[in-house]
Amino acid sequence: MTRTLITGAAGFTGRYLTSVLAERGHEVHGLAHYEPDVALADAAALHTTDLADRNAVVRIVEEVRPDHVVHLAAIAFVGHDDIDEMYRANVVGTRQLFDALAGLDAAPRSVILASSANVYGNTRSGVLDETMPPAPANDYGVSKVAAEYVGRLYAERLPIITARPFNYTGRGQSECFLIPKIIAHVRRRAKLIEIGNIDVARDFSDVRTVVDAYARLLETPEAIGGTFNVCSGRAVALREILDRVGKLSGHRLEVRINPAFVRRDEVKTLSGTAARLEAVIGKLASIALQDTLTWMLED
Repeated sequence: MTRTLITGAAGFTGRYLTSVLAERGHEVHGLAHYEPDVALADAAALHTTDLADRNAVVRIVEEVRPDHVVHLAAIAFVGHDDIDEMYRANVVGTRQLFDALAGLDAAPRSVILASSANVYGNTRSGVLDETMPPAPANDYGVSKVAAEYVGRLYAERLPIITARPFNYTGRGQSECFLIPKIIAHVRRRAKLIEIGNIDVARDFSDVRTVVDAYARLLETPEAIGGTFNVCSGRAVALREILDRVGKLSGHRLEVRINPAFVRRDEVKTLSGTAARLEAVIGKLASIALQDTLTWMLED
């Protein structure tokens, strides 16, 4: 049986990917920083450690000896206020994991590094593709560029595939993120919501689309060494999200702009093309944003 290690398995994306890979016949081993509140029922085993603990990471990697690896573990919230923790998790953690994998007698068949579209920054217009050089506009983007460069250090020893997902959402995502925050306010029939800039636009996908893309990339040898956007190809303003949720739910929120939620280094528009990805794995299993919002409202 194919054995796959997922770091960050207890997180939002990791839970969905664990289920998808288990359904596809993988023996899934999760690596998490903490014991989750709800057990990963589809995982063969859950290993808990901090990726900064090199000895523990080496021990787990040698125990699992994975055929495939998906490296999701990271501080994924752009507004995270502990910058030291962000760089330790996103850069040092990646370095420790890749070094442990490179030390195995037999390297995995594929290793996905989950980066981010935030590496493109805020100086571009139009549709972003993978040929554009990084120009990060915040510490999160810088940490993800640095993680990609760590990957390059190991490119001759590990079969690394770099994925750059744009924004995505779904049931179970933290209310730190805007769409889950809006959905939660509507579900409890709140009258008011305080948010930041509602005129920024993002390219939103459904988490189920993203994990399907990861699963297919793992099993596509032609993807090794490549960098791939994972996106819908269309940017939607947050103002429009509020309007759509209001129409779907029949509940309109009063919106108050809170200056504390407006980030100075906010990326104004992010929209990408998934043409390179689809040329390698085939058409994405896209889910319309309207359907994603309905699914989340019905949770």
